Amino acid sequence: MKEKNRNTMDCEKARNIDIVSTLAKLGHFPVRKTEKEAWFLSPFRSETQASFKVSLKKNYWIDFGTFEGGSTIDLIMKMENCSVKEALERLSGNMDHFSFHRQPIPNEKEEGESQIEIIEVKEIEHRALQNYLSSRNISITTARKLCKEIHYKISGRSYFAIGLQNRSGGWELRNTYWKGSNTPKDVSMMGNRSKKLAITEGMFDMLTLMELIPEIENDHDLLILNTTAFVKRMITEIGEYENVELFLDRDKAGMAMTGLLLEKCPNSRDMSSLYVGFKDINEWKAKSTKDEVRQRIQDVSLS
Repeated sequence: MKEKNRNTMDCEKARNIDIVSTLAKLGHFPVRKTEKEAWFLSPFRSETQASFKVSLKKNYWIDFGTFEGGSTIDLIMKMENCSVKEALERLSGNMDHFSFHRQPIPNEKEEGESQIEIIEVKEIEHRALQNYLSSRNISITTARKLCKEIHYKISGRSYFAIGLQNRSGGWELRNTYWKGSNTPKDVSMMGNRSKKLAITEGMFDMLTLMELIPEIENDHDLLILNTTAFVKRMITEIGEYENVELFLDRDKAGMAMTGLLLEKCPNSRDMSSLYVGFKDINEWKAKSTKDEVRQRIQDVSLS
């Protein structure tokens, strides 16, 4: 009887754990909040309009996409696909041992990067990172071709992110709330000795390109600049390719670098007309219908 009472108390205590704080520790934050409720993008699927509500007064959640709801225990059971006992174990453990960045790193550009200590590199598995990829319209299968799940520390605190390694051994790190990198900084290059080269500014642009045109990873070398600051140092190397497709951002910096490469490397072709009207190729794919994407790809063919 005492054992039963103890378990009952565990459940009662778990139900009183704040749902909003629990979601935060798992990488989910409200898109809007009032004194009575908080609204989230559902942690169970990809969506663009918040349908997941938490009652702040009752500490109760409801997903209007499925009309499911419940306590903190029910939330963990559904998110982790586990039993009541396993949910209680998770809730009683150190759930924030790993977490997303939620605050900017002080003096990030000057000293934040050197403070990053990589502690684990593994295949992408964490649900929060998979949700992040889904929010960027990238499949886990495609992401695993280029990226890893990186666990790292800054000032003694542990975090995790999607990581892309550059050719000098450093990592570009991205999650929903933070972007950064450790040293050394460099471009990321994936090559198969092709005569063709595809260039993007960031990792999500390249992953998007691989989703849209799967064969590109087989018949092109792939160059991710990680910053447009590396364009000038890469001109000689880029010039050695017979055909170069430029998928740089359509902002001021990206267009300037595109212009520079078109001038210095006559073998280059600006492909950004594919996503005209959008900042970059990832944003275009995310905000366009499948039919619109398919038609535009047909109109703008690769060499």
